[in-house]
Amino acid sequence: MKIGLLSDTHDRVPAIEELLRRMEARRVELVLHAGDYCSPFALQAFRQIAVPVVGVFGRNDGDREGLRAAAATSGLATELFESPHSFELAGRSVLLVHDLGEVQPRSIETHAIVVHGCSHRSEMTHRDNTLVVNPGEACGWLTGSPSAAILDLDTDLVEFIKLGSAEWRI
Repeated sequence: MKIGLLSDTHDRVPAIEELLRRMEARRVELVLHAGDYCSPFALQAFRQIAVPVVGVFGRNDGDREGLRAAAATSGLATELFESPHSFELAGRSVLLVHDLGEVQPRSIETHAIVVHGCSHRSEMTHRDNTLVVNPGEACGWLTGSPSAAILDLDTDLVEFIKLGSAEWRI
């Protein structure tokens, strides 16, 4: 099972759309979003791929009711939760959190997979038996390169997707 990982989309719809197209081409079955959509209209881009979305709110998600309403009317299985959010996926415990600083280290260690955002930096580490992934910033505002990741649950491999400036439009 392949899972798309996004964070910090910050309303940059063209970048979101291109990253989702690439996820769709790799046949992801679920997208996890680690927060900072910013505005409800940013969720419209998720309509282009017919996969469920599970997300948490970030610190820049001020209109949470608007985001929930947009998710409910998207026609997709989109669920938005307060951060942090724990759930089971394919027999593994997952922690989805915007800012990793929100959780105690012990809480991280009790999960098989932790997906977070906030720092706008793509990274993957292991903490004991826990895979910790930040897909980076889907918006590309700070780094100039929108990014996301795909986690293959069958192989535990993480593929980072980075868009170069020639690959997408503003």
